[in-house]
This record gives sequence, structure tokens and C-alpha cells, in this order.
Amino acid sequence: MNQEWLWVTIGFIGQALFSARFIIQWLASERARRSIIPVAFWFFSLGGGATLLAYAIYRRDPVFIAGQGTGLIIYVRNLMLIRRETRQTDSTRTALSDDVSNS
Repeated sequence: MNQEWLWVTIGFIGQALFSARFIIQWLASERARRSIIPVAFWFFSLGGGATLLAYAIYRRDPVFIAGQGTGLIIYVRNLMLIRRETRQTDSTRTALSDDVSNS
């Protein structure tokens, strides 16, 4: 396999990961019967975006690089916010559990 085909394959893998996030979001929303965005959506966004950014860099496409680079910042930030919220929720649960057991 020559280098060009390798990069085309990487590009298609990135696009598949990026597209899979919409299927995950749709299925999660159907199960919940409301619109939701699961954490997996952001991980697929990050994986697909990073892979597509590598492909865009290889192609030297400044528009594609700027778009994917900006997207990666947003995906990481959303994961950071989710992690912080999870930690706060866990801390609150622990505090409430300690209050109940000390009563």
C-alpha cells in the first residue's frame, strides 16, 4: 500500500468515526424519548476530529485544518465540563451518604 492510499484510508476512518457520533446520539435520544447527547458522542467527535485533522494536515488544507482544530478544542472542553459535573455530583452524593450514615 503506498502512502497516498494510507492517507485516504485514514481520512475515511476519521470520517466514519465522526459520522458514527450522530448515530450514537440518535439512538440514545430514541431510547430516552428526548434529545440527549451522550458522553460517547464527544469521544467519537474527538477521535474523528483528531483523525481528520491529521488527514487535513497531510493534505495541507488550511480550511479543513482550521475547522477540525477548532472543533477539537470544543470537544475537549465539553468533556472537561462533563468530568467536572460528574465529580461535583459524586462529591454531593458522598456528602449526602455520609450525612445519612451519621444520623
